[in-house]
Amino acid sequence: MTEGGRSDCLVQENPDHSEQYDSLQTSVPLRSDNIPMDEDAMLRLKNMHLAPYIQLASVLIGKPRRSGGNMFRHQIDTMGILMDYGYIDSVLLKASVIHDLLEDAPEIDRESILNIDEEASDVYKLVLEVTRRPIESKVVFLQRIREFGSERARVLKSADRISNMISLGYVTDDHFIRRYTDETEDYVFPIAQLSDQRMLAELEELVATRREYLTRRFEI
Repeated sequence: MTEGGRSDCLVQENPDHSEQYDSLQTSVPLRSDNIPMDEDAMLRLKNMHLAPYIQLASVLIGKPRRSGGNMFRHQIDTMGILMDYGYIDSVLLKASVIHDLLEDAPEIDRESILNIDEEASDVYKLVLEVTRRPIESKVVFLQRIREFGSERARVLKSADRISNMISLGYVTDDHFIRRYTDETEDYVFPIAQLSDQRMLAELEELVATRREYLTRRFEI
């Protein structure tokens, strides 16, 4: 997710929809415990048809990031983190590829998402869940995901923050690093606590290394 960014679109959504959204999940689990990827997961991935979503995300190639690179790379990185943790859920992976699209390309035609395939409506709902609304502060946004988010939304937000925290290693603004690590501990740790203990452990390590960097900077 864009650091400090939010969507310029008006989103009318009931936070209580998460229970209904979770009920849309099939009996296939969100993630596989088979690492490296087994043949079943490979076949599921092969049949997902991610290409149209990646094509949509390519409009973010021209959107730079504070840490370098661009927002398109961040979408792909977030998907890679999910797969690294064994998540082979089609709706989740498709949403991860375009999770910043509404924030960073607000001019995008929503129908271009909704008309992609039979899962597009669920993908769009998930993207809306992890998109900051114009009326929300960053804190309220993260609290909404923690308190009302679907399982997919919490997992996606955790992977998104892992990607951002890794990129934070290339940021030299001490104030921003301190603020972002504090925000991660206060508001994203609780999301990861509910979604994936392994992701929480990585986030804790990333926060610790960034704070260690700040300590060394001041010692010098």
